Amino acid sequence: MIEDDEEISELLTIYLQQFNFEVESFADPEQGLEILRREEFSLLILDLSLPKIDGIELLKQLRAFSQIPVIISSARGSVSDKVNGLSLGADDYIPKPYEPIELVARIKAILKRFTVAEFKESFGEFQLDRDKMEILQGGTKLELTKAEYETLKYFLENRDVVLSRERIAEDVESIHWDSVDRTIDVIVSRIRQKIGDSSKSPKYIRSVRGVGYKFT
Repeated sequence: MIEDDEEISELLTIYLQQFNFEVESFADPEQGLEILRREEFSLLILDLSLPKIDGIELLKQLRAFSQIPVIISSARGSVSDKVNGLSLGADDYIPKPYEPIELVARIKAILKRFTVAEFKESFGEFQLDRDKMEILQGGTKLELTKAEYETLKYFLENRDVVLSRERIAEDVESIHWDSVDRTIDVIVSRIRQKIGDSSKSPKYIRSVRGVGYKFT
């Protein structure tokens, strides 16, 4: 949940936990967005009137790397806000104030729908299926080792971010610290071959001299 009103956040967290939902709440939208890049969640409850980043802008940024179900929970109940939110990919819009039990019902309905559907996240021409631990390119499954899968997944989740070798080694579990620079370079080289990329004329994975890599 990304909600800057601490009272509402605490109330909803306690209430949802009574229905066996695990809840993580963030008042800082930038922190929440960064966590969503790194960790897996089943659903996001999103306020619109946030500090630093408006909820609509946050939703735009979120949809660039994730198709996680989103319920907008906001006191902004105008038709234009609802249309903007839903057109940008929100799955539901519930205007404040509301009874928490209504939010529970909407969460259950959305999760039921997404559980039935095959859930893949899209990153341009790449599709990520976390449940099957698969990555598809243009609809074709890539044959990847565990280390290659986790590294490419990490690149997709951090698109357009310069990633140092140290950060990659720290965040990707399958990469061992022994000769870490060489290990990462070998894995990236194999990934490039499998996605049709080239170190000389890179389309996806760009080398950043003295630092690491950037996936574009």
